[in-house]
Amino acid sequence: MKKLITLTEFIIDRQGEFPDASGDLTRILNDIGIATKFVHREVNKAGLADILGMEGTENVQGEQQKKLDVYANNQFINALKAGGQCAAIASEENEEVIILDNPISNNAKYVVAIDPLDGSSNIEANVSIGTVFSIYKRKSLIGTPANESDLLQPGTELVAAGYTIYGSSTMLVYTTGHGVNGFTLDPSVGLFILSHPDIRYPESGNIYSVNESNRIYFPEAIKAYLQFCHEDDPSTKRPYITRYIGSMVADVHRNMLLGGIFLYPGTIKKPQGKLRLLYECKPMAFIAEQAGGKASDGTRRILEIHPDSIHQRSPFFMGPKAMVEKLEEFIRFF
Repeated sequence: MKKLITLTEFIIDRQGEFPDASGDLTRILNDIGIATKFVHREVNKAGLADILGMEGTENVQGEQQKKLDVYANNQFINALKAGGQCAAIASEENEEVIILDNPISNNAKYVVAIDPLDGSSNIEANVSIGTVFSIYKRKSLIGTPANESDLLQPGTELVAAGYTIYGSSTMLVYTTGHGVNGFTLDPSVGLFILSHPDIRYPESGNIYSVNESNRIYFPEAIKAYLQFCHEDDPSTKRPYITRYIGSMVADVHRNMLLGGIFLYPGTIKKPQGKLRLLYECKPMAFIAEQAGGKASDGTRRILEIHPDSIHQRSPFFMGPKAMVEKLEEFIRFF
């Protein structure tokens, strides 16, 4: 019988990949895993519990917060506070960085950026949603309170990043810069089990994921690329198949396993797009590259962009290298 490897066992086993490892990163990843289980529980009983619907408040993006948005945000923040290895948190749901200013957290080495619940507009329809997280080493002096600049680092400085998808099963996928691995939650025992070791993008794909209802507002380069996707050319697997869920985590996860490009371009109305650079684009870009793919804003490598603010937005394209590079050709031409 094949030995089952749990998330905790896997993280501890891989701790040796970091020469200065002290166990702090391991504990943060475990804290995120624990919070994920609580969110999984609420997602899976959403139709039975009073967790559906609107909270009656707005987040910093001006978006109406759903009850599950608020619940998930609280779970991750509380788990990271309790763990003691995190000095500060940037969340989509909070306008300012949360500085965990206490004697234990001031000595913590890491800061975390998180989108607690991606795709929450899908909750009532029982469609897949997710969580996205990223972890950096702080730059400020250990022993003092962290600050916002600790989170405003380029993605090249990422220590770890991952996502959870709450779908037909709940999966946690993460990387520490040594490949991408996926773990499926076994709810009967409450453990994440290694189910998708060493995830890699197929070299090519035939799926594209974009909200085509916005096509009229897209730049001409993106319109031309979509026309390319529709053309008949069996040698390049075209026409491509369109698949769009409306949850970045779900779309990215499917495309990474099956081979496809995810597009969230800027528009006439929103030139910088909708996705946030710090806690959506950069962690997914880190995962893309570790899975053999590529992530770009159309002209620049996402991981090399230095954010100016925690809620900064960016166009975002992620997928197999060949598919992203073809898109970049169209952008250069226009």
